[in-house]
Amino acid sequence: MRRARPGAPPRGTASRALTSVGAGADFDRNPLPSDTAEREPVTTAKEESPQSRLWHITLSVSGAETPLAEVRRGLEQLAHDHPFLLTSRYAGDHAEIRYWEEARDLHDAAAVALRLWGEHRSSARLPPWEIVGLEVIDRETYHLRVAEGYGPPPASPVGVHPY
Repeated sequence: MRRARPGAPPRGTASRALTSVGAGADFDRNPLPSDTAEREPVTTAKEESPQSRLWHITLSVSGAETPLAEVRRGLEQLAHDHPFLLTSRYAGDHAEIRYWEEARDLHDAAAVALRLWGEHRSSARLPPWEIVGLEVIDRETYHLRVAEGYGPPPASPVGVHPY
């Protein structure tokens, strides 16, 4: 059994292997001026973290006639599991869910919205309906529509309601 301190090179080797460690967020790749006599500064494209935005989602689902009590219970469970839901409207063969989603871009917001019904179908015991409509609009467009009077009214009352 070999006994040595952690990180010590094996006996008989002259040098020690170096491992790479990521620099911290405040690491400056350009050395101080006293060390830059003949060097060019290291330049890298500064990656900015993408800003997430709010997207208003309207998801429409439809399928075979289901008792209203079961539809309501499933939508209420979905709203309980995911409090981001603003409002849901339902009938025996269709429903509409409206909520805000935070995402980097429209593609991400739409992808999350398209998974919502299927991923929660069993946990919330939702009807086996399919998604038949999806609208994803940014926050500014939503507020512009409401202000001009031709968009969906603000979600009030919040909750699960029949059509």
